Amino acid sequence: MDHAPRVRALADADWPRVAALEAAAYAGSGLTEGQAALESRGRVSPGTCFVLDLGDRLGGYVLALPYPESAFPDLAAPERAAHRTANLHLHDLVVDERLRGRGLGARLAGHLTAVAADRGFERMSLVAVAGLEGFWRGLGYRAHRDIEVPSGYGPHALYMSTRVPVRGPSNRKKRADDGAPRP
Repeated sequence: MDHAPRVRALADADWPRVAALEAAAYAGSGLTEGQAALESRGRVSPGTCFVLDLGDRLGGYVLALPYPESAFPDLAAPERAAHRTANLHLHDLVVDERLRGRGLGARLAGHLTAVAADRGFERMSLVAVAGLEGFWRGLGYRAHRDIEVPSGYGPHALYMSTRVPVRGPSNRKKRADDGAPRP
């Protein structure tokens, strides 16, 4: 790594690199959505999408968007609009395979959790894929085996969720225009 990794907001110019990281991470799994679908998810909640910036390249990304509890994006369809909900769905988190095992995935997830708390979200959810249930359990997520996940998410995909820790009085501020957490 040329520079110390830093987490920053995802910028429009990052999308080709995000799509390349996604394609590499899910090669052969059938889970690759492609750049247009990823962008559609990022557009509905740009304030909850981040990259791991290494200076000369991206080392990873996390995409999250408001989604009702027990629900998740349809992988075959682009997002059209943000949902009004107190649940933030972590749709995708990828770390470049050359950088795995260094705590960078947990760092991205921790950054997202802090942002979720600051924006007033009460819960976070995700669909654990590719056998990563243990990773998410280690970050405080609990499995909901009673919630059926479509086969498009791959074999053994599992819906999981956690409560967002309260960080202080400012994290429950609501948006004046609609009363929903700030996306």
